[in-house]
Amino acid sequence: MASNTPAPEAPFDAFGGGAGPSAPATEWNPTEGSLRAESRSGGRHRVVKQRSNFARSSTVLGVGVIAAVGAGGLATAQEKPPVAISLPDLPDLNLPDPHDLPGVGDLLPGEDSAPVSADRANPNPLTAATYTTADDQATGQAEQTTAAMPAAGEALRARILQQAEQQQASADAAEKAAAEKAAAEKAAAEAVAKEAAAEKAAADAKAKAEAEAKAKAEAEAKAKAEAAAEAERLAKLAASYSLPVSSYTLTATYMQSGSMWSSGYHTGLDFAAPTGTPLKAVHGATVKSAGWSGSYGYRVVLEMEDGTEVWYCHMSSMTVSAGQTVSTGETIGRVGATGNVTGPHLHMEVHTPGGDGIDPMAWLQSKGINP
Repeated sequence: MASNTPAPEAPFDAFGGGAGPSAPATEWNPTEGSLRAESRSGGRHRVVKQRSNFARSSTVLGVGVIAAVGAGGLATAQEKPPVAISLPDLPDLNLPDPHDLPGVGDLLPGEDSAPVSADRANPNPLTAATYTTADDQATGQAEQTTAAMPAAGEALRARILQQAEQQQASADAAEKAAAEKAAAEKAAAEAVAKEAAAEKAAADAKAKAEAEAKAKAEAEAKAKAEAAAEAERLAKLAASYSLPVSSYTLTATYMQSGSMWSSGYHTGLDFAAPTGTPLKAVHGATVKSAGWSGSYGYRVVLEMEDGTEVWYCHMSSMTVSAGQTVSTGETIGRVGATGNVTGPHLHMEVHTPGGDGIDPMAWLQSKGINP
């Protein structure tokens, strides 16, 4: 470093308090060796009074810079390279001593002050100017970095844990929202399903009621139709059957008892009418026989499709022959008094396909005819 050139002393009033004290006549120019020796001995070197008042102001400026750096924190020391403070060699400006500056001198230790114990010393003093070499700066930077690493690690760990908690809270909130959404969708689906089931049940009940009403109506209609068909059948049957004689008087009924009959009872139904009254076929049939039959006199037997036989007895004459087909109401002979009789009449008998005699009155009534 170049030596400071002496300059004429001049009074300097830093804060308006008058001229400061004069600088000493000798000059101190620090070197790297002297600074390293001072750094090894105590770690701190107080700047002695110099002839240059600008040096004193630089000391004050250095103290302010160190205070600003200390206030900003040393956490970023590992991120930035160290800044060397250089003091230019300028003429002595007769600057006041830092201890005499109001508000600053109280921050600087006095020449006779006792050393501060190691356990109470400030690790980062802001009231003393320190000169360090490159090695000392590297060592201090490493120590500061090592000291700052645990705090930075704890801060990073706390931040990671906070982010993890936030992410977990977000995941829990998303899961809860998804569960609530799924539950709402399930409830909505169940409500829709219940509504659909209720609608289906109502539709089924309505369809069942309609089906029952339709079945009942159909049954009633069917019953009416059957009744009408039966009535029509009876009407047709009545139309297809007729009385054997149009004008008559019933003189004897079926199973009527009396001494006039050899069996002791009457086997048919007697229609008394004048001789020669036409006799008609009660239904369409085939003439099974026509001729004389002892006590029955002249007799005509008509055989129906179901095998039922109708006998016409005591006829005076016959107009059909065996094997002939006749229709309802067709004349087959005339009333007479042949055979075992007491007067002209038609003796009518009805026999089943098996040959058993039945009541002619009941048979005619079953065909819709009331003699």
